[in-house]
Amino acid sequence: MARAKTTYVVEWAVTARDDLDEIIGYILARDPLNALKVNDTIEAQASTLDHMPHRGRIVPELKFHGVINYHELLIGPWRLMYRIEGDAVWVVSLLDGRRQLADLLLERFLRW
Repeated sequence: MARAKTTYVVEWAVTARDDLDEIIGYILARDPLNALKVNDTIEAQASTLDHMPHRGRIVPELKFHGVINYHELLIGPWRLMYRIEGDAVWVVSLLDGRRQLADLLLERFLRW
């Protein structure tokens, strides 16, 4: 019996890295020690996607529209969204789960 692939490479898209930098920058201005803790937690959780990346749920707002190739991990109030492509797991965004996804995406698109 063939064994399923067990190790993936976790990559961060530029937009996701920018999201993380923005979140940490916001926290850093108010509580530097907590900013380090939050950064370490998010990075550590993202790195676990190298094993069993399908464990994250499919992003519900996308699933509603038939898009089922984006998953997410919930890390505190944040939603780490990613896509599995071959041997890689691409982290594509890190968003505040307390806000509506449509509002966050609109803000992102208006910045461009």
